[in-house]
Amino acid sequence: MTDESYIKLAIEIAKKGRGNVSPNPLVGCIIVKDERIIGAGYHEKYGENHAEINAINSAKESIEGSTLFVNLEPCSYQGLTPPCVDKIIENKVKRVVIGTLDMNPLVCGNGIKKLKSAGIDVKAGILENDCAALNKFFFKFITKKVPYVTLKIAQTLDGKIADKKGDSKWVSSLLSRRYVHELRSKYDAVLIGLGTVMKDNPSLTVRLTEGRNPRRVILDTRLRLSTEHKLFSGNSDKKLVIVTSNKSKSKERKLKRIKSKGAEVIFVREDKGKLNLKNILKELGKINISSVLVEGGKAIFSSFVKENMFDDLFVFISPKILGNGIPAVSDLGIKSISKSLKVKFVNAEMIGDDVLAELTK
Repeated sequence: MTDESYIKLAIEIAKKGRGNVSPNPLVGCIIVKDERIIGAGYHEKYGENHAEINAINSAKESIEGSTLFVNLEPCSYQGLTPPCVDKIIENKVKRVVIGTLDMNPLVCGNGIKKLKSAGIDVKAGILENDCAALNKFFFKFITKKVPYVTLKIAQTLDGKIADKKGDSKWVSSLLSRRYVHELRSKYDAVLIGLGTVMKDNPSLTVRLTEGRNPRRVILDTRLRLSTEHKLFSGNSDKKLVIVTSNKSKSKERKLKRIKSKGAEVIFVREDKGKLNLKNILKELGKINISSVLVEGGKAIFSSFVKENMFDDLFVFISPKILGNGIPAVSDLGIKSISKSLKVKFVNAEMIGDDVLAELTK
């Protein structure tokens, strides 16, 4: 097998950590000796052993003289766990092949320097784009201190997310909805506005597939949310987060009732009657939310688009034409086609009867 083949394998096993390691990165590691894989591991849970340590511990024979393949540069500093480079050096690994540098300022390039200083042959930049894409959440979070933001929109062919009365059940197919539940399990949080709660009374949990539940973030400027909604009755995991205006601090009785249901409340600035998006993302970053899946509704989508506060989009397009209904995005103040916001297609595929378009800025 080639270096690229082993890095591909490292990427695949790294994915097993999705939903369990955030805000840490997804990392997989393969140890090869005499053209045999003698060890493999991945970062399984935040705060526990990194991939390299798990791979070393899995080996049934000495790894001295072996080649270690890892999709992300091994860490070189003491965090919740000891530096991985020290263990690699201690075990006299001969060669280390790395997919991409770690964008964490505490690591970036330092792990490679330390390995080279110990006389280990290091090769970096193997399938670098694939490795970077795997950890796009982590890279943004560790460098910007705010979460990666994906807008998820389910719409008809003519761009409507609900009918005139606000009914959206169901714009997309069952297979598309199942796909969304898989997405939820991969993101730290899902986010919606008060309007969507009032219309749909959603749970925002993972039910149509296996996976861990994300945090549920609700934007509620005036703290009008009723504690009778499913979000509260289904909050046994205490992952409900209510984001409201600083002005809501005076609503002591309502706050007490919300907190008694196990919900966390975050206060942010209010600008012209709306919650400040930059402040929201900054506060979510402070509680280690590194990725957010924004699920609506129209006002929320429009705000993120207008303020250019998103990283990519997942648009599920249903083969239905509604005509009169609620559009996915409202007026953005754009006056001509030449001034329109441009995004790039990354991928398009059929999900049941629907088309899923993945786009990025």
